[in-house]
Amino acid sequence: MRILNLYAGIGGNRKLWGDDHDVTAVEYNSDIAKVYQQFFPKDKVIVCDAHQYLLEHYKEFDFIWDSPPCQSHSRVRFIAMGREERPQKPLFPDLRLYEEILFLKYYFKGKYCVENVVGYYEPLVMPQEINKHFFWTNFYINPIKRESREHYGTIETLERKKGFDLGKYNIKDKRTILRNCVEPETGLHIFQEAFREHKRLF
Repeated sequence: MRILNLYAGIGGNRKLWGDDHDVTAVEYNSDIAKVYQQFFPKDKVIVCDAHQYLLEHYKEFDFIWDSPPCQSHSRVRFIAMGREERPQKPLFPDLRLYEEILFLKYYFKGKYCVENVVGYYEPLVMPQEINKHFFWTNFYINPIKRESREHYGTIETLERKKGFDLGKYNIKDKRTILRNCVEPETGLHIFQEAFREHKRLF
C-alpha cells in the first residue's frame, strides 16, 4: 500500500508495520521529524502542516493514518482545569479533527484511520473506542485489549513500553513525545485490518 502517516511524531503507530509498503510521514516539528527518520530510514519524511498536506495529496495514497493534536479534546486535561496546583487553561476544541474525519469520509477512496483521545464532550462524529482512545475509520476494527499504557510512567518506563530509546537524542519534552505515541501493538492491529480490507477490494 501507499501509506500516509499524518502527525507522525516519532512513529508509535508505525513502529511494527515493517518496510514492505511505501510510507510517507508528515510531522511539523523538524526535530521530531529527524528522530522519526532515523527510526524509519526507508520512509519519506516531510516537515510541514499535516492538515494542508492531507488536503493537497490525499489522492496519492491507499491508506491514511491521521493522529491530529489531542490536547484540546482531552478529558484528562479538562478535569485538570479544576485543580489548585498547576491548573490548565481552557482551550477552544481544535475542530480540525472533525474537518479531517469528514474530509476523509466523503472524499477519500482508500482506507483511513483517525486516532484521538477520549474527549470531555460527546463526539460530534461517533467513533469506535479501543483501549481508551477513539478511532474513526471506514472499516471495522476487531476489538483488542492491551496492558496498561504506563501513561504516567517515567521516560525510562515509557521507552520500554513503546520500544523507543531516546537517550541519544537532544529533543525537548521526551516524556510528552512518548506519551503521545500510539501503542505500537494497537497500531499494528489496525494496520493489519486496513491491509486486509485493501487486499479484499483490490
